[in-house]
Parts: sequence; C-alpha cells; structure tokens
Amino acid sequence: MPSLLLAICAALVAGGALLATAATSPTHLAAPAVAADTGDKAAFGRKIRDFLVANPEVLVEAMQEFERRQDSQRDSVAQKAISQHKAELFSDPEAPSGGNAGGDVVVVDFNDYQCPYCKRAHLALKSVAAADGKVKVVYKDLPILGEPSRIAALAALASVKQGKHQALHNALMEFSGKLDRDRILEIAASVGLDVALLQKDMEDPKFKQLIERNMALAGALGVRGTPAFVIGDQFVPGAIDADALKQLIAEARKR
Repeated sequence: MPSLLLAICAALVAGGALLATAATSPTHLAAPAVAADTGDKAAFGRKIRDFLVANPEVLVEAMQEFERRQDSQRDSVAQKAISQHKAELFSDPEAPSGGNAGGDVVVVDFNDYQCPYCKRAHLALKSVAAADGKVKVVYKDLPILGEPSRIAALAALASVKQGKHQALHNALMEFSGKLDRDRILEIAASVGLDVALLQKDMEDPKFKQLIERNMALAGALGVRGTPAFVIGDQFVPGAIDADALKQLIAEARKR
C-alpha cells in the first residue's frame, strides 16, 4: 500500500511539473489561446500538488474508499455467481473432494499446485478439516501458472480413478521444489499410484473439460488468482490461516 501511494504522489507531482513546463514551452508562443489554457491547467496542477503535499492523508482516504468499493463490487459479483452456480460449486460429481462427504459445511478450494500461497493455505485447510470432522472440501484445479501446473492438475484429477486423489493432492501441495512432468510422476509413484495407468488416464478429455469448467466458474466468481475459496455462501479470495478458516466455517455453520 505505501509504495502505491508514493507512486500516486510522484505521478501527481510529475503531472503538475509537466503542466507547468508546458505553460512556458516556446511551442505555445504562437498560439495565445492555447497558452492561456495551458497556463490554467498548470496553475490547477500546482494547486493539486500543493494540496496533496499539505494533506497526504487525503490519498490514504481515497485509496481506502477505492478498495472498499472494489471489495463491495467483487463481493456482489461473487454472491450472485454463488447463487447461480451452486450445483457446479458444491455438487459436481466429477470434482474431487475430501474431508467428510456428508459434512455440514462445504469449502470449495480453487488452487494451483505451483502456487506458494495455495501451499500455505493447504496446510491450514488440511489441519482444520481434520480437527473439525464435519467439513467437506471440494477441489477445483485452476492451473494458471504454466504447463507444470496443468500437468499436475491432470495427474491429480486422473488419480481419482485409482482412489488416490487425496494422497496425491497432499503430496503435490506439500512438495517444495520445482515441478515438471517427471517430478510429478515421481510424486505420484511415491504415494502408490500406477504411473503407467495414470499417464493413460491423464489423456482422458473429460479432465481437460473439467479444468475448463473450473476456469469458467472462477471467472464468474471474479477469481483473480489462487488460492480462492467459497465457504458456505461466502467468497474468500487469497490465502487464509487456520484461525480465519475456523471462524469462516463457524459463521457458515450458523447460517
């Protein structure tokens, strides 16, 4: 936030300086009307600059109001999308899930296996779901960070056929190195998957279609990056820690 405010200040001050320079530029000497107009702009620019320098808190207030409006608009779009896409979010039969299948709260997890914030949020979600015992987790692969992300998503989806999705999901999320196809298959083998069968299943076009549906669903919700969650009927963008997750689940349970 501070760096953004400094950039705005610099741009405004620079803008005022440019306007002042323009007012004295020789290229305007032959056009008095334009020069007068530019002079007015330069004076106005100096007033803006002087006011902001004297009252920098105005920029903070403006940015806070801008963010509040952005958040409000985002929440409104997401709320409408959740209402319109409940079936795709919570009960898509092809979407892998974990936790308690009959849980009273559903957490929908949009993730990318190369996203460090997803990995952090995964640990929180894993521990909270295990301790709670009444939470269902629906996984929505959103491979936005390149080809390894796409391969990892396909492997995770295909692993459902061997009953190993949760094991592979956890292993991929908890792997701290760089992913590529060979490493993904090594991780798959380490959790007991038949790699030859997995590679064959990864070619099934339905998994590519499922990822495309996830992308469309994320777009409808206004997801701008990973991770992102839907908890009950609430959209939660970004990584969250265990305490925040517990609170959101408790609120969803009350509703």
